[in-house]
Amino acid sequence: MADVRDMYMAHTMLRREFRLLPQVVREVTPGDVDRAEAVAAHTDHLCFVLHLHHEGEDLLLWPLLLDRAGTDAAAIVPTMEEQHSAIERSYHEVTELLPLWRKTAQGGERLAVAIERLLPALVEHLALEEHKILPLAERHVTAAEWKQLGEHGMAQTPQDVLPLALGMAMYEADPDVVAALLADIPEPHRASLTEAAEHAYATHAERIHGTRTPPRVGT
Repeated sequence: MADVRDMYMAHTMLRREFRLLPQVVREVTPGDVDRAEAVAAHTDHLCFVLHLHHEGEDLLLWPLLLDRAGTDAAAIVPTMEEQHSAIERSYHEVTELLPLWRKTAQGGERLAVAIERLLPALVEHLALEEHKILPLAERHVTAAEWKQLGEHGMAQTPQDVLPLALGMAMYEADPDVVAALLADIPEPHRASLTEAAEHAYATHAERIHGTRTPPRVGT
């Protein structure tokens, strides 16, 4: 059956990066368009990852649980769907403010506040999903079906940013979970991908957060 530990890994990444993001935006000096471009690209990437994460669940996970988990799924999946819709509305508020700030580096406080409005709904949703949904997935979803969730995200992610996306998720992850996630990749490609992912996030974190080891705030 499904090994759902990689979902905790993804959730930890989302908690960490979205919690750190408002301050990163606020620290951009008004008018510094070069810095705004870098932070906006980071914000855009996080919103894209969040959207893909939820899209995969909407398309692949909820139907399986509703079909197999009976009243347990019927009691929680509608709440998950409602929370996805609420997060999507907040996500769109952020993405609507982003282009102008990206070009002008003006209005950063409005963007930071919009991200802060997104945070409570996101954090509540991730916690509820871990408490209610992942135990159901462990009992009712096969490993092959669970793997399709990850494949959905990978298929939609540009190849040139895959190492960064993986490195971002690996940063606080248990090495055993990372090893299980990459088990299908033959050596030496697995080792080179792991190294590339770690380097990509360290470099990115230094550019965005000012350190190769940003605070671990995912739990």
